[in-house]
Amino acid sequence: MTESLPTARAPRLRPIGRMLAVRVLGTVAILFVLSIVVFSMLHLAPGDLVKTLLGTRPASPEAVAAIREQYHLDDPLPVQYLRWLGGVLTGDFGQSIRLQTSVADAIGSRLGLTLALCGLAFVAAIGSGIPLGVQSAVRAGGVLDRIGTALGVIGLSAPTFAVGLLLLYVFAYYLPIFPVYGGGRGPLDTLYHLILPAITLAAGLGAIVLKLTRTAMLRELDADYVTSARARGIPEGRVRRLALRNAAIPIVTGASLLLTFLVGGTVLAETTYALPGLGTLLQDSVLFKDLAVVQALTLLVALVIAVIALLADLAYLLLDPRVRAKGGTA
Repeated sequence: MTESLPTARAPRLRPIGRMLAVRVLGTVAILFVLSIVVFSMLHLAPGDLVKTLLGTRPASPEAVAAIREQYHLDDPLPVQYLRWLGGVLTGDFGQSIRLQTSVADAIGSRLGLTLALCGLAFVAAIGSGIPLGVQSAVRAGGVLDRIGTALGVIGLSAPTFAVGLLLLYVFAYYLPIFPVYGGGRGPLDTLYHLILPAITLAAGLGAIVLKLTRTAMLRELDADYVTSARARGIPEGRVRRLALRNAAIPIVTGASLLLTFLVGGTVLAETTYALPGLGTLLQDSVLFKDLAVVQALTLLVALVIAVIALLADLAYLLLDPRVRAKGGTA
């Protein structure tokens, strides 16, 4: 009897394994194509890297030729790309021309702040969006539901930079409670500096979570099993917990995909609050035409989005037994 369990599970695991293999291969192909597109667009963009490095200072033709030779700027574009790709495959992402340090060090020194900002924003969005969405569904049409709907509309329609500027004016200038800019020094000071940027990002993300939760809860509360449970005299609190457990499937999978919203929103939030994170690094590198940094950050963002999408699919498989019963074909 015990020997038949692995045999019975094997057919169910094969489609999941195939899905993972297809997703991984697809991610590799997307990253490869994206690297070619970004590399080409950066070289075709207006501006001369040599002039950017030299600034307004007069330079001799020998100095210009030396810089172009140092960074292989006179090589054909395919040769430059293959040289970069060969370095990436060996773990070398190149040298930041603007910062005069390795790309890995430039990204690593700012990664922690960006991760902390995204983590705080995600926790704030989930912690506010889910409870408010549940209460809006339970009291549909009531005052709390109308307030939640209004907050959701405002959060979805307000741009990230506009929310950031408003919070800066109110809580950093008019009421000087929080700092205006910077990332702080030390864990507690950094956390203090990240409160307003996290709220800025959580406004839009929390509104989406609120809408997802309210819609999912309304659908579950109107289901037949909820009506049957109430008819049997089961306490209302237990019925709501049962409905929330079933509504958690679209909420969790949707919220995981909404993490991709943070990837783009982080650039605006960090720029608004002058935070030394990956968002400002990407912006400054694009303006400076720091090719190696832009290329690495673009691929990193694409990889993060692909991983989040894959984790969302796996979460759906884990939460919904009907999909597992079908062998994970969904």
